[in-house]
Amino acid sequence: MGEPTADTAKSPKDRRADLFDTAGPGAAGGPAARGPGGASRAPGPGWSPGALLNRLRTPRRPRLWFELLLIGVSYWVYSLIRNAVPAQRTTALRHAHHVWDFERSLGLAVEHGVNHTLNSVTWLIVGMNYYYASLHFVITIGVLVWLYVAHPDRYAPPRLVLFATTWLALIGFWAYPLAPPRLLSGAGFIDTVAVHHTWGSLSQGSLSHVSNQYAAMPSMHIGWSLWCGLTVFNLARRTWVRVAALLYPLFTLTVIIATGNHFWLDAVGGVVCLAAGYGVVCLLYGRWAYHLPRSWRRPAEEGAHAS
Repeated sequence: MGEPTADTAKSPKDRRADLFDTAGPGAAGGPAARGPGGASRAPGPGWSPGALLNRLRTPRRPRLWFELLLIGVSYWVYSLIRNAVPAQRTTALRHAHHVWDFERSLGLAVEHGVNHTLNSVTWLIVGMNYYYASLHFVITIGVLVWLYVAHPDRYAPPRLVLFATTWLALIGFWAYPLAPPRLLSGAGFIDTVAVHHTWGSLSQGSLSHVSNQYAAMPSMHIGWSLWCGLTVFNLARRTWVRVAALLYPLFTLTVIIATGNHFWLDAVGGVVCLAAGYGVVCLLYGRWAYHLPRSWRRPAEEGAHAS
């Protein structure tokens, strides 16, 4: 038999790593970056589409300042566009009647019963009001922070899923303005925020002008909470944490219906947007967002590995 080549001498682990070597031909340190005898060769242009795609696919530790800037600017632009959607009140209310009639024709119009039943438990519905208005955002940011700190090499793809989902939702806000059930006259829904005087809600009083009340389809409360649930379920180790992660979007679904802020069909729209967001990432990375290779170990892991 002949002498083994460099490739055949590699361990299976090293060969698997080569499959995800994103340095690319001509990149510094890559296979094509050295000439005969191992002499270094000038790298090729780093701005080519292939090189840019490889760089984007590279699992790496994210830069904190860039992430903070990206999240802040993206949410500001998202809110600006969402609230710039023309407040087509008449159209939004007509669509709400259509949705309500459609759900009743299916025999699945459960919103009214949930709304009235949970409104009778004051402490519970007040807590749900506050959750809907603020805690939902805190939890989503919390999962992003957890991803960054605990799983930095898995951070970028799930973050892209969240961003893609949110931006895709803007299409629904523009294309199908929809009033929430609590604003549907004659249907008998209770506006739990107004009844219980929830402080700081963007849907009431002087603050209502800063939030578009007719952008209920799709529900980003569901899109974001399901993203949180799937992310934690796929990456957390403790069983009880993973179970809680799966229950979280179900609790959110109960909240958005009990408070009269969404129909369950809005939740379906949120799920569709999230599925499209995962589809974008699968097309870009070539695999499920949580199954990408790890590219580096944290310092504590390096020390343990060396010892």
